[in-house]
Amino acid sequence: MKLALAACIRRLPALLLMLAFSLPAQAFAQVDINTADARTLAASLAGIGLVKAEAIVAYRDSNGPFTQVEDLLKVKGIGNKTLDANRDAIVILGPSQPPRRDDPRPTLRPF
Repeated sequence: MKLALAACIRRLPALLLMLAFSLPAQAFAQVDINTADARTLAASLAGIGLVKAEAIVAYRDSNGPFTQVEDLLKVKGIGNKTLDANRDAIVILGPSQPPRRDDPRPTLRPF
């Protein structure tokens, strides 16, 4: 019994190290700010809670899609520090042009 416990204790630092390196990659995956909903933004971006994420979505709905990452600075509550902390996690893959009003096709948004 003591030998098994000693073996587990010896392996513990290696297991903790593996865990430490695997968490950051999973915690903050890249997110498309033109298509993500508020919950996804809040879960994917550091320093962005649900209230700020809802402000991002509201700004996007009112002003059209973001064309560059720096456009987030136009959202109230988002400053340079928050933008810099998330720059690597933000992508713009979705439509960067607002849909035409005369386009009969519906605009699809992810769940």
